[in-house]
Amino acid sequence: MWVTLAAVAAQEPPDVTIKLDVDVVSLFCSVRTKKGTFVTNLEKGDFSIFEEGKSQEIRYFARETDLPLTIGLLVDVSKSQENLIEIEKHAAAQFFSKVLREKDMAFLISFGAAVELLQDLTNSARILRKGLNDLRLNAGVGGVLPSPVPTSRRPRGTLLHDAVYLAANEKLRREVGRKVVVLITDGVDQGSQVELGEAIEAAQKSDAIIYSIYYVDPRYLMYGGYTDSALRKLAEETGGRVFSVDRRNTLDSIFQQIQEEMRSQYAIGYTPASANRDGGFRRVEIRTGNKEHKVLARKGYYAAKPEAR
Repeated sequence: MWVTLAAVAAQEPPDVTIKLDVDVVSLFCSVRTKKGTFVTNLEKGDFSIFEEGKSQEIRYFARETDLPLTIGLLVDVSKSQENLIEIEKHAAAQFFSKVLREKDMAFLISFGAAVELLQDLTNSARILRKGLNDLRLNAGVGGVLPSPVPTSRRPRGTLLHDAVYLAANEKLRREVGRKVVVLITDGVDQGSQVELGEAIEAAQKSDAIIYSIYYVDPRYLMYGGYTDSALRKLAEETGGRVFSVDRRNTLDSIFQQIQEEMRSQYAIGYTPASANRDGGFRRVEIRTGNKEHKVLARKGYYAAKPEAR
């Protein structure tokens, strides 16, 4: 995220001013051991950050457990998920009741043959629970949030990419603080008008972390074609993780893991050594000095062009 900090100091004579612009890239990350335990006691000096392979000076650092959080829950309601919807309603309601704090906000989107905003941004777990009650099979056409491009020539079954794109671009891009997308799906996309890469780019430009929950109805596994590869790419490129619902990991337990991770983050900011803001993508890597640590952070950012003044 590019944050412009302007400091204006009046000088003598009074019609002369000095303006200082500092462009800071702000990233959130979490650190885990090889056993999966979160490391929450690190200091600024424990981290190194690299942009396009070149070391950068860390300008600010904080443990962000209380920074306002905006969560978008995206739930697959296509035909293949029909038998899982009731389980998802219950688990998501519990998640919202536990995770939302006073300054946090959340919204709810369902996607199948259409992308639908079931509940706009709210801090109320009760209102979100009401929205969850509207989750239902969507095998037709229509929806509150239209796809970016008309879909007359393409079959529409599961608009996964469109849902991520719209959540990031329309709901999260203008929000501040930590931003998270929690995605529940079997990973199938059919009929989206944006490609996977465009959905990832939208998430990166909105500074959103994606946690993908791979949830496949066992009755559909016999048909094949299910993979978490797209979900893994969405998560890895944005600093999130992929979780799989199975006999050992219930949806409830996965929501608990996501909640713990969101409250175990560090905020790191630096001013890029290169001042070139051409709109291109910059690869970023965050490391600690401990080889036993695994840092989860988005893979980079877009160096947005300065706004005209």
